[in-house]
Amino acid sequence: MKKLGKSFWVFIGIASVFFLIMIILSAVLNLGDRISSVHPYVEYAFYGLSGLLFLILFVRPLLIVIFSPSFSMDHLFTDEQNAKKNYRMYKKVSKNLLKEDYLSNEEKEMLEESMNDSILLKGTLSEIFDKTIKKELNKMIIEHAETVYLSTAISQNGRLDALAVITINLKLIKALVQKCGFRPSYMSLGRLSLNVLSTAIIAENLEDMDFSEVFPSSTINALQEMPLVKTITGSFAQGLGNALLSLRVGIICRNYLFMDLKGLDRKQIRKIAFGEAVILLPRVIAESMKKLPSRLKGIFNKIF
Repeated sequence: MKKLGKSFWVFIGIASVFFLIMIILSAVLNLGDRISSVHPYVEYAFYGLSGLLFLILFVRPLLIVIFSPSFSMDHLFTDEQNAKKNYRMYKKVSKNLLKEDYLSNEEKEMLEESMNDSILLKGTLSEIFDKTIKKELNKMIIEHAETVYLSTAISQNGRLDALAVITINLKLIKALVQKCGFRPSYMSLGRLSLNVLSTAIIAENLEDMDFSEVFPSSTINALQEMPLVKTITGSFAQGLGNALLSLRVGIICRNYLFMDLKGLDRKQIRKIAFGEAVILLPRVIAESMKKLPSRLKGIFNKIF
């Protein structure tokens, strides 16, 4: 079967972004319609605030990702002749990395000292990416998955869950790109956009999921008869599912950034991403449970 080309995935990426905007617009209009019963001016204020948040939380991160320099890790393993051709890109990526505070002073000095030699700079970049940046990216993926877990477990609204998943995943992709100093190819971004869209659609429909169908057990079914416990277990399931999907999105993005370094086939990325997401999920849950009391305390403090 002939592989789908770059143009196809770019089209899929644009279509995915369009549908993501439709999901956001639908959620905003739905909430605005409910608010209109309070007062028309409150509804107008809500739409104005929503438009501002859309620019900040959706448009701005999207533009940052699109206009970041494209770079393939395969360029770090080229011969001397090709290294000289890619020297300009090495320097551009290195300057972006020098602005980040997670690099040690020693690593920054290594970059600055290598800046005038394409071969030396190539080797320095390869070492820093392999030893430092990967760990930082994994840390960021877990932190964003924790936010998704807590946000969607508390909200109890499918449309709000979808909005949270879209904005947090887009923020994660933007953060990963900024940390690396470059973005994946447009083809990879198209695939990634499709993953974000599917994650948002699933998040919106997890609200109707029956927890007992996922974990069939007589004990759980008995607990389901208790209203409070039923709500808690349902919230847990929604947060769990959304966190797992967000982990997968982040890992896929990271793998697109480092795919050539790993020597992975694109078809393998999805399988490996899901497997790694399952492994990281217990850590996300544990960290989220530690933060949940402070989150709830903050909510009650705002109310009272």
